[in-house]
Amino acid sequence: MNEPFLRARGAGSAGPAEGSRDLDWPPLPEPLEVAVYDNHTHLEIADGSSPLDWREQLDRASSVGVRGVVQVGTDLETSRWSAQIASHEPRVLAAVALHPNDAPELEAAGLLDEHLAGIAELAGRPRVRAIGETGLDFFRTPDEAGQRAQYRSFEAHIAMAKEHNLAMQIHDRDAHTAVIETLRRVGAPERTVFHCFSGDREFAQLVADSGWYLSFAGTVTFKNAQPLRDALEVIPRSRILIETDAPYLTPTPFRGRPNSAYLIPHTLRAMAAHLGIDASTLAEQISSNTELVYGHWDDHPVDSPTALVGVRP
Repeated sequence: MNEPFLRARGAGSAGPAEGSRDLDWPPLPEPLEVAVYDNHTHLEIADGSSPLDWREQLDRASSVGVRGVVQVGTDLETSRWSAQIASHEPRVLAAVALHPNDAPELEAAGLLDEHLAGIAELAGRPRVRAIGETGLDFFRTPDEAGQRAQYRSFEAHIAMAKEHNLAMQIHDRDAHTAVIETLRRVGAPERTVFHCFSGDREFAQLVADSGWYLSFAGTVTFKNAQPLRDALEVIPRSRILIETDAPYLTPTPFRGRPNSAYLIPHTLRAMAAHLGIDASTLAEQISSNTELVYGHWDDHPVDSPTALVGVRP
């Protein structure tokens, strides 16, 4: 088949067990009047009762005012796929990295340096605009040896982002203090984004005061996520980004169902309502912020889409 292989939704997904989930795709929301970008999505991961091809996901997103996405790799294979798709599809920019949870296994196998070198090669491509997702995850890697591998990988990714003047997307789970200490010790890239921000008001203030960006996913709409809404209140609007982390973290009112970039309007409208501002005003600010972080989606032309035939992650 000429379409890329869709990876199954992984064990790390959030939400109910697969057997209890509603696997139907949510309907299209009312289109946004001012377009925005999804700055973190995984188009290659299959979900739903009938998984959507990446082109259909982008078409749905375009129809509701999501003008582009940052497609994020989590290993060498998906990073190569992300860079390839971005090189041919004008609605896609790429982020490339090794996920922190993969670093201990790669280190143990003697492959971490080889895979980091592969990411470094991809970082030089013009439509690769970010290194990510990288960072620290002490939830899934609580042991000291595994954490050492994560630190080594994280610091190598930071160096790549600075060398190529790319944005960096941070994965931070149960590691707030360690992430901040690492960024301060080695020096953060100029444009650093805390993907799927998960901290509270105080941590949000610290991140914003450091000149970094906070990206909010569908979790900000969850009933039990008041700390995220508190965080949203205290940061400058010039530091706010928005994402899906699709196919995970589907916003209310469709929590637990498949997620895709076309559902961004639900998250944006919930954020605007909480801040007491017009959705179009917030969308305009977020769109401007996103372009400051990643550049414009049309800064570099794409290659012929026919070259995508047979491309598989």
